[in-house]
Amino acid sequence: MDLNIELKKYKNIIEDELKSIFIEKDLPQKKVIESMEYSLLSGGKRLRPILLIKSCELVGGDIKKAIRFAIAMEMIHTYSLIHDDLPAMDDDDYRRGKLTNHKVFEESIAILAGDSLLNFAYEIMIDEVIKNNYSKNYIDAMERILKSSGYKGMIGGQVVDILSENKKVDEETLYFIHKNKTAELIEASLVAGAIIGGATKEEIQLLNDYGRCIGISFQIRDDILDIIGDSELLGKDIGSDMKRDKTTYVSIHGMDKAIDDLNGYKEKSTNIMKKFNSKESNFFIDLAQYLTKRVN
Repeated sequence: MDLNIELKKYKNIIEDELKSIFIEKDLPQKKVIESMEYSLLSGGKRLRPILLIKSCELVGGDIKKAIRFAIAMEMIHTYSLIHDDLPAMDDDDYRRGKLTNHKVFEESIAILAGDSLLNFAYEIMIDEVIKNNYSKNYIDAMERILKSSGYKGMIGGQVVDILSENKKVDEETLYFIHKNKTAELIEASLVAGAIIGGATKEEIQLLNDYGRCIGISFQIRDDILDIIGDSELLGKDIGSDMKRDKTTYVSIHGMDKAIDDLNGYKEKSTNIMKKFNSKESNFFIDLAQYLTKRVN
């Protein structure tokens, strides 16, 4: 299996679906629709929606049954990025090589675009629940996504991250931030897709653990790239964490240990996926390797 070909294939599936969701545009509120589309269609890895449909496929499910949940997940992720970039939060000017949403549409519209994407994601998932006769699998998948994106998950991690700026935080607090702010939606993507695909409890737990490992490693790699990355490849300025005096994995443990631990998480995630008796698990093993070496 060529991972790049596989990622491109599933990314194209996601992109095509995302381009088709805004049917009515000539409305009085069209400015917010333009703002939503600006960020939603600005590229990116589409990692979370790909994980959602691939985990569904891994356990023997039909990816067509998971595709709408996958785009809902991408909407939630995109809303979080729009809000992350706001002056009140990370105050970033660029995202994926483009001006951030509030730089193009002003803060008020950017805030409302993020709110709208979150609400639209809920609408899409509810529609799928109804269309599938209130299937328990769809309800459980939606519940996992909603909890993971709320104050007990991603938002909780963001709150502690903000409150930790200009402070020395301990290893436990940093893990809480990384686990909730970054890893939680990755875990939820894998688990939700697996639930829709009819996974067993054991399979769900394995995918949850795998998601935790690649989610934490994703953030460690981000912290490393903020120091040694290429701003052109990253699509944003490097050194932003240092400028805001944020505690990172590298600032606590040093670069050498950060790299060692990154590789450790790669090994853990690989070993987890080897427990699946399926050739589809090779995608996830290759992905873990890719994420530890990514340059953007």
